[in-house]
Amino acid sequence: MRLFLRARPSRHGLILVAAVFLITAANPAPAQTPEPGDEPTMTAAHTAFKTDFRDKTMRVDYYHTGGPGGEVIGLDRVVSDGTWAGSLTRLLDDTNLGTYLFQVSNAESGRLLYSRGFASLYGEWETTAAAGKINRTFHESLRFPWPRQPVQVVLLKRGDDGRLAPLWSTPIDPESRFVNPADLAPEGTAWTLFENGPPREKVDLVLLGEGYTAAQMPKVHADARRLLDRLFATEPFRGRQADFNVRAIDLPANASGVNRPQVGSFRRNRVGTTYNIFDSERYLLTLDNRRLRDVLSAVPYEFVEILVNEKQYGGGGIYNAQATTAVDTAFADYIFVHEFGHHFAALADEYYTSPVAYETGGSEHPEPWEPNVTALHDPARLKWADLVSTGTPVPTPWDKEQYEEHAREILRQRKELMARKAPEAEFDALFHKQRTIETEMLGKMKFAGSLGAFEGAAYEARGLYRPATDCIMFTRDQVGFCAVCRHAIERIIDLYARP
Repeated sequence: MRLFLRARPSRHGLILVAAVFLITAANPAPAQTPEPGDEPTMTAAHTAFKTDFRDKTMRVDYYHTGGPGGEVIGLDRVVSDGTWAGSLTRLLDDTNLGTYLFQVSNAESGRLLYSRGFASLYGEWETTAAAGKINRTFHESLRFPWPRQPVQVVLLKRGDDGRLAPLWSTPIDPESRFVNPADLAPEGTAWTLFENGPPREKVDLVLLGEGYTAAQMPKVHADARRLLDRLFATEPFRGRQADFNVRAIDLPANASGVNRPQVGSFRRNRVGTTYNIFDSERYLLTLDNRRLRDVLSAVPYEFVEILVNEKQYGGGGIYNAQATTAVDTAFADYIFVHEFGHHFAALADEYYTSPVAYETGGSEHPEPWEPNVTALHDPARLKWADLVSTGTPVPTPWDKEQYEEHAREILRQRKELMARKAPEAEFDALFHKQRTIETEMLGKMKFAGSLGAFEGAAYEARGLYRPATDCIMFTRDQVGFCAVCRHAIERIIDLYARP
C-alpha cells in the first residue's frame, strides 16, 4: 500500500538538530573479550570489518515526534539486537533511496563506517492533513554492526530539493554503562523455511505470524509457505532465490485475528499490528516498533513481513521498516508481493485513482526518490532512460481518460459496499471484476509492454509518471514487476548478497 513519500520543507522553515551526550565513556564498562566468530577472516574486506565491528547488531531506539511545533528526535535506548546478519563488505549505502539516511562514523577520525537509507511511519504521517494540526510520536530504530570504538550516529532527512541534511546526532561509546550488550532471550519459536548460506552473504527475510492462536500454528506455517512460493515465482525473486534465507517466528496469540477498529473488533496483539492506520480502513501496520524489534532479535534478519491472520483485505509496506499482509483475503498473494516491493526495494505505489489518507493534488512535484516514479522535469534525463526502447515517446501516451472512467465506476461500487458494510466476499468479487477488465484494457494499449513515462502515479493524476502501462505496483493484474521495478529489486539484492 502506501510508500511514496513526498519530500517537503519543514512547516517552520528549519530542521531541528538535537545532540544527546548521555552515551559516553565517562564511566566505561570493563573491556569485553572477543566472542567466537571475531577471529580474522581470509579476505581483506572481512578483516577490515573485524577491525571496526564485532559480529553482533547494535540497535539505537528513539522517539520521533512532530507536528505544528516542529520535528524532534529523542533517544530511547541502545541495546544489542542479536547477531549481525548484514554484509561484511557492502557497508555503505550508495542507492540514494529513502526519506532518511543514517550514518555511523568513527568518533575520533570521522571515517564513515556504515550507512543505510530508509523511510518511516512518521515520514508518512507528516504528509497527512493531521500533521498540521496535532503532534504525534512514533518509535523507530537504527540497526548496524556493533562498533568496537566510539562512534557518532547522524540521522539525515531529505528535503524538497532531494538533498539530505542533518536532523539529529548522538555519540555512542559501545563500552559505556548506558549501552546494554545483553541479548534478549528468544520469544516464540523460530524455524527455517530455507537457508542458502551464512546470513552475512544472503538477504535475510523473517516472517512473523500475528493473530494466530497456538492451535493455529499449522495454519501460519502453511500460509508462510504459500505466500513465499508466490514471491519466489515472481521475477526477479525467482531467478535470485539462491541469494535469500527465509526464517519465521511462531508467536501464539490469545485470540485469533488482529485489531480492526472500524468494525469494532478490538485486539491487543503480540506486536500491535492493526488496521486503520491514519484512519485508512485497509492500511495495516504495527505502531509498536520497540516490541516488534525485540521479538525479531531472536533471528538474523534485514527485512520482515508480518502475516496477519485476517480475511479483511489489507496490508502495508515501508522501505527498510516493515511489511504486512492479510493472509486470508482472496488477493493475499498479490498483497504479499506488492507490499514487499515497498519494504524491500523502495518501490512507490503507481496507482492514483484510489482514495488515500495523504494530501494530494499539488500543482508542483519534486523529483521522487523512489526508483519507479518520476516528476519528469526533464524528459531527456528520464531516470530509467537506459531501459526505454528507441522510438518510444516520452512522455508516453496511453488511454488515460478511458482508464479513469472505468476507475471512477469501480470506486463508486466500492463506496457502496463500504457504506452497507458488505462482507469481504463482495469486495473480492468486485476486485476480481476490476482485474479482468484492467488486464484486457491496459494490455491492448498502444505502448503496452513498452517502457516509457506514463502520466498518473503515486496518488497523483497529473505531474507524476510511472514506467509502464501496467505493473504489480499499479494494479492487481497478474503482470508481475515491470523492468524498472525488477532492476530496482536486483540492486537491493546485490547490496546484501554480493561481495
